[in-house]
Amino acid sequence: MSRHRIALVMASGVASALLLTACGSSSDNSTNTGAVAPETSAPAGTTAPAAGGTSTASSGTGHMVSTNMLMSKAMSGMGTVVTDAQGFTLYRYDKDQVNMSMCTGSCAETWMPVMADGTPQGMGVQAKVGVLTRDDGMKQVTLAGWPLYRYMGDTKAGEMNGQGKNGTWFAVTPAGKKMAASG
Repeated sequence: MSRHRIALVMASGVASALLLTACGSSSDNSTNTGAVAPETSAPAGTTAPAAGGTSTASSGTGHMVSTNMLMSKAMSGMGTVVTDAQGFTLYRYDKDQVNMSMCTGSCAETWMPVMADGTPQGMGVQAKVGVLTRDDGMKQVTLAGWPLYRYMGDTKAGEMNGQGKNGTWFAVTPAGKKMAASG
């Protein structure tokens, strides 16, 4: 690993530790079990996933999420879509190509690339789960070869606010196809 990446991973670890320390002293009503998650490595500029299998981070290329599990979920009145381990809807972009992401820069700030945390697995998905290497060297999760994203406008699990956005963004089905536009 290059010195630059080692420094970024170490800085990420220190920042995570400080964040966890700050969170532990907050006075909100969240539950802290005191359990420590096993140490896992994450790509530079990201954080290792929480026990739920998904984490969110910022980097020079925009926001990213990482996951190790894709799951199928029936959405009321919409059909079945693929979600990450936390239940957030995953999308594909019509301007992408199989095994090539075209969403970079400001696009990746709104449509967060789903980065691989180890070897991603699929539960209830029929298409092949894979990984591609983005131009920045990061490993992005794919389904049937299509790069996957999470929409910044989905603020809680089960939302599909990105469905059909700009006529190019669609929730992905367990077969790796784009969900038909509603309407």
